[in-house]
Amino acid sequence: MKKNFKDLLLSSLDKNQYTFICNENTNPEITSLVFDSRKATETNLYFAWAGVHVHGNSFISKAIENGCKAIIYEEDENHLVSEDVKNLAKTNDVALVKVDNARFVMSGLASHFYDEPSKKLTCIGVTGTEGKSTTVYLIWQLLRSMGKKAGFISTVDFSLGEEAIPNPEHQTTPESTIVQEKLYQMVQNGCEFAVVESSSHGLSKRTNRLGDVDFDVGVMMNVTSEHLEFHGTYEQYRDDKANLFANLNLFGVVNGDDKAASLFASKTEKPVYSFIKDKTSSKDIFAENYLMTDIKSDAKGEDFALEVINQSNIKKLEDFRIDLPGTFNVYNSTAAAIVVSKLLNITLEDLKPALKALTPVKGRMTVVDEGQDFEVIVDYAHTPSSFETIFPPLQKRLAETTKGKLFVLFGSGGERDTKKRPEQGRIAEKYCDYVFLTDEDPRGEKPMDILEDIAKGCVNSKRDENLFLIPDRPTAIQKAFSMAKKGDIVLLLGKSHENSIIYKDFVMPYDEISEAKKWLLALNNK
Repeated sequence: MKKNFKDLLLSSLDKNQYTFICNENTNPEITSLVFDSRKATETNLYFAWAGVHVHGNSFISKAIENGCKAIIYEEDENHLVSEDVKNLAKTNDVALVKVDNARFVMSGLASHFYDEPSKKLTCIGVTGTEGKSTTVYLIWQLLRSMGKKAGFISTVDFSLGEEAIPNPEHQTTPESTIVQEKLYQMVQNGCEFAVVESSSHGLSKRTNRLGDVDFDVGVMMNVTSEHLEFHGTYEQYRDDKANLFANLNLFGVVNGDDKAASLFASKTEKPVYSFIKDKTSSKDIFAENYLMTDIKSDAKGEDFALEVINQSNIKKLEDFRIDLPGTFNVYNSTAAAIVVSKLLNITLEDLKPALKALTPVKGRMTVVDEGQDFEVIVDYAHTPSSFETIFPPLQKRLAETTKGKLFVLFGSGGERDTKKRPEQGRIAEKYCDYVFLTDEDPRGEKPMDILEDIAKGCVNSKRDENLFLIPDRPTAIQKAFSMAKKGDIVLLLGKSHENSIIYKDFVMPYDEISEAKKWLLALNNK
């Protein structure tokens, strides 16, 4: 992909949105868009904007030294670009352009640089506090099972039209340049559909990562309190997620049991379909409702029926089966099935074989079995609401079968929502017999401080008896496994598919499933 810098500016921005600080006649050929100065070279356009810890303006001179010929930046009173830097740009014939918000305009420039790829695809956005990654993956599988070429972007994996591969990004929704590039690659690979996991950060106007993705379908799984360190309030978090529904081209799908469903529906004039489990949920505002009934769970999956409810009639569809354990997967699968049936104009019965053949996302209720006599499950659950979803059915299963104990091991992200930490501890203590608190991604915080915050919610637990604070995650796993007995369940939560633990001064490579297997094998060989 190649674009002349000035042509790209003119096609993406109004003239009142940018100001040339120097070298207005410089018009380099652009082959890539970057926001990391270390990647800013002669044919790359560098965007300098405010990061979490540093501002891109601090690296403009370095980008120029690397040969970069086009730079777009923003500034405020604390992050001014000096006259020396401006002179350096002028001397080196660098087109230096000032905008109000470099990160915001980066989205539109990225879309135009890649020839607006989302307009050439049927784009499906999936948002929610929980269930996003799984639902994205299920929609993608169902589309492929119907003979459609599709790609997807999610926390865990992505596909550009071929088989899924691990996502190297440490973000649910990557920056706009990466999103647009992947959509472009999907187009080049002949995809018809793209499924995009749409986080609250990605949908926020502050980051604008998805601001220039042309969504045809929006899916809302649920909205519970999360990421308040970024959004400030639950209401802002909810509203940022609801941006997904603001400009839909075809239809929306919502969890009708969620209190935010009506708000999402109000954001679009297109039809909105709901999936519900609670018969008392308000159904009048939706074009059609899919009531999930007769849910029967076993260790391997779920059987269920659907009642399709619209203004004229009720039709019951029976004998659905998914080999994905957990009632929450009935929600995920039903949402995916509605999307695909509406897009392809096929019946839900047509999708029964494909639903039965669905496979789980890595690190979502993944069982690790090395011959031990207790159960080990790895999952990404890391919020109070996901804890309330995952703990009760496991506690119930233990009570009805082995009478074993429920162990849980988890942490909480540093430099993220601190209010949820004691609530995580409270819920874990409520349902679990043993609680192990350990590192997740401490980032710039002291690991033990995070664990102490969580422990504040475990008011009835005793340290070193049923509550353990062990920052080093491998050591914590080893300790939990050493205490587990026959018939117990050990839950390892929060890291799942991720490949590292982020500390203040370094990133430690880490794979939860591999780590679990290592300690189970060591235990078996004693």
